[in-house]
Parts: sequence; C-alpha cells; structure tokens
Amino acid sequence: MLTRRQMLAGTGAAALLPGRASAQAAVAADWQAFVAAYRVPDWFRDAKFGIWAHWGPQCVPERGDWYGRQMYIQGNPYYEHHVRTYGHPSRVGFMELIGRWRAENWEPEALIARFRRAGARYFMAMANHHDNFDNFDSAHHAWNSVRVGPRRDIVGTWARLAREAGLRFGVSNHSGHAWHWWQTAYGYDAEGPMRGRRYDAWALRREDGVGTWWDGLDPQALYTGPSMAPPEGITSAEALRAWHDAHSGQWVEHAPPGNPAYVRHWLARQMDLVDRYRPDMVYLDHYRLPFGQAGLEAVAHYYNRSHDWHGDIDVVLTANRLSSYQRYGIVENVERGFLEEVRQPPWQTATCLGNWHYDRPLYERRGYRSAKNVIQRLCDAVSKNGNLLLSVPMRGDGSIDDDEVAILDDLTRWFAANGEAIYETRPWRVFGEGPTRTPEGHQGEGQAGAFNGRDIRFTTRGDALHAFFLEWPEGEAVVETLGRERLPEAVVERVELLGGGPLEFTRDETGLRLKLPRPDDGAFVPGVRILGRGLV
Repeated sequence: MLTRRQMLAGTGAAALLPGRASAQAAVAADWQAFVAAYRVPDWFRDAKFGIWAHWGPQCVPERGDWYGRQMYIQGNPYYEHHVRTYGHPSRVGFMELIGRWRAENWEPEALIARFRRAGARYFMAMANHHDNFDNFDSAHHAWNSVRVGPRRDIVGTWARLAREAGLRFGVSNHSGHAWHWWQTAYGYDAEGPMRGRRYDAWALRREDGVGTWWDGLDPQALYTGPSMAPPEGITSAEALRAWHDAHSGQWVEHAPPGNPAYVRHWLARQMDLVDRYRPDMVYLDHYRLPFGQAGLEAVAHYYNRSHDWHGDIDVVLTANRLSSYQRYGIVENVERGFLEEVRQPPWQTATCLGNWHYDRPLYERRGYRSAKNVIQRLCDAVSKNGNLLLSVPMRGDGSIDDDEVAILDDLTRWFAANGEAIYETRPWRVFGEGPTRTPEGHQGEGQAGAFNGRDIRFTTRGDALHAFFLEWPEGEAVVETLGRERLPEAVVERVELLGGGPLEFTRDETGLRLKLPRPDDGAFVPGVRILGRGLV
C-alpha cells in the first residue's frame, strides 16, 4: 500500500507535509492547502456507522427519488402519477407540494433515540436536495422550511436532538444541481390535449403569489430560471425525453451559463449552513467539488470555522469520485458502492434501505434492503478502513413505516452483540477472505454477488482480532488466513463468539477451524473474537 508521502510525490504537496497548518493558520482555498492541513479525525474513524434522514418535500407524493424533476417529463411514471393525483404540472407544479408538506407526524426525539439504539454513532440531516428547498432557517433563501411547508427548522431540530443523544451531527447539501435539474419544469407536453403548454416554472413570478400561501416568494428563486429549457417544436413525448436525457448529463458539474449569481448564492447558503449549525460533517453531493473555485472556498470556510470552534480541523467534508490526491484533502464517499481492498485514507460508502426519497410502491412490494444486507455492507466497509452511512427513508408526514422499524430493531440486536468489533476498530493486515469479490467504485452495489459462509471480514481492536462471517456457515467454519502456513508466527489461544461464549477450535496448516452454534431465529453475520500471540 502506498504511503501518504508516496501518494503525494510529484504533486508539490509532499513538501508541505512537515509543516502542517497550525491551529492558528488559515487554510487557503486550494487542494494543496487541504492536503497539507487535513487529517481525518479519530471520531469519524471510530464511529463507523451513521444514519441519514433523506427527507424533504419530495417525500410528499411517496413515489421515490427525483420526483420533482421527473414529474415534468411527459410519459414518465412520476408525471402520470402527478397528473392523476394532483393535476397537470402547468397548473399544479412542484412548488404546490411544498405547501402540502406539513410533517405532521414527525417525532424527531423518538427517531433519534431509535437510530442511536440501532447502532448509529453519527446522524446526517438533508439540508436541501436538487429541488432547491432549504430545510433550515436560511438567511439567503426564502424557500425554506421555516417560512413555508412545516414552518419548522428541520436541520436545527435534528442538530439539537442528535447532539443531546451523543451523536455527531452532519448535513448534506445537494442544491448545486438545482439549476440543471429544474430545466424540465420549464418544459411542456409534446403531445396530447395540453400540447405545447409550458409548465408552471415558465410563467410564475412573485406577483402571482399575492394572497396565496407563498405570498412574497419568487418561484424563479426556487426553479432557478430557464438556463437550458427544452426548445419549442418537439412533437413527441419520446423525443422530448430523449432531449432531456441527452442534455442533462452535460451540465452536472457546471454553473448555469451567464449566471454567476447562482454560484455566489449557492456558496452563501452553504456558508450560512455551516455557521448556523456547526456540523461535524458536511456531505456535498457532487463528483469532486461543485463550481470550481466556489467549491474550494466552501471547503476552506468549513475547515477554518472548525479551527475557530475546536482549535483544529475536527470535521469531515465528503464528496464523490475524488482523485487519489484529493482523497487526502477531503473524505471520499463511494455512493452505493464498494472498494476491493483496504484503502488509506479513511472513506465512506452511502446507501439506502430503499430509494433515497420515500417510495410507497417499493414498501408495498417489501423491497427494502434487509438488516443482514446492511451489516454485510458495514463489515465489508469497516474491514477496508471505511464507514457506512445508511439512509432510512421517511414518509412525507415525518414517520417511518413498520418494515423500517423492524429492520432497525434487527440492527439494534446485532450491534448489542457485535458492536465492540465495529466501533473504534482498525483494519487488519488483510481485509478478509472468500470467493465473493465486490465491484470497485460508485453505484456498483447492483452488480455485487451474494455473500456466502466462506466470505469473512476482519477488524482489530486492542489485542483482539475479529472475524465476521458474512453468511452463517453451514457445518465447520474455516478461516484460511489463520492457517499455520500463512501465519507461522501466530498462536491462537482463545476464540469466542461475540455476544456468546468460548468456541471449540482447532488450527492446522490450512486454517483455523471453528464449530459455531446454530443461529437463533433471525440471527445473521456472526462475529468471533480471536485472541493469542502474533495476531495483531
């Protein structure tokens, strides 16, 4: 494995390593400064598991992720649902769903307590999504949850309760994508009785809201303006969908053409979010950082504010698809994906029980990820020096459903027996063994094969080595890595089932052989503690 200095060799940053920025020095807004100043804090390395409330006005229809964008694409299932349930988007657009978002069954105290029991050591609140709505008391954006919708400071409430429960607190900012994401709202039906009629974002202005629930707000501030709205004259819904597909991917990491004010506004909102709630963690939902220098300024501001609060950079900022160099300046998030091997520096993977926004049809099909699958993902990540952030989808009213409660209860039982082999652990000399290889990179979890009883993941804590069997072994369990041929200097003195007692074992040239008890009803991913000499 490359050392930190080897990784940075040739970049110009290696020379900065001995002179790490002091607690008094300001961190400049560039990658070399980040790499020189930053070390992943121990609290993040120790926490291992977080839970995320990916919740906002797009949860009102309970139809899954990206509802706001796709409800404006004729022929899309979200469009069909919206027309059938609420009306045509030229008359009833997304902003009307904000007016319907009441969060009337939100019980944040109970949810935080449940998440804590289920093993979370940090909690993340969604501050905004691509829909451009702020779930906090925003100083720079009037479309926020204090002024309309629930009329509550969602982020502020989560922050207070998470910290009272002893959890580290994070926020996710997805709003940098809003300008290109919302171009569908400036579109139209290409066919049918409403053919050619532009949707609500095209015409609505501040003066249209007089006497309504959104009186005083400007719809263009929410929808961002028609920077690249579809042109007139497309005559079929299929062709219009193809136009959106062909253009949207070109815009993802860029600013709207000729609109530098959008970028300044994004940065002001991000800085306000940090200053107002002092998060321990910030998730920027981007590949690398958004908007060039503005993204760098957002990181520098956060790191310098951490100096003010803590006397050091004791925070985590994470984004997706970083270069090997950038991973030393901020933490990489591998969205819905895996790594193949142990990685330095520490990293995180984020996934969800279902869809990112609540999806009632998925719930009714009982399509959630199981607690066993969550723990398999967790053990794999932790064995490779990573963390797992799990989104638990919330209904529009602020509640979670019965299946999610059952999954969280299963996690609670597993962590009660096995948590000591997850928290505060570090990787071993190898991450594990077994025939199942995990696909490397983002969005790869759909290509992952099913684990079996020969797939094992290791962690260490103190003088203990832990081994997790990702599927309960049938018959004799064998840890081949601990055979005398591979580790001739090691001596195994005792093996214990986590949450249980001592286990019978033998050791020969080809492996450590264990006899595990049959699993109790519903038990999964057994862990063992291995003690001896020359192991850790």
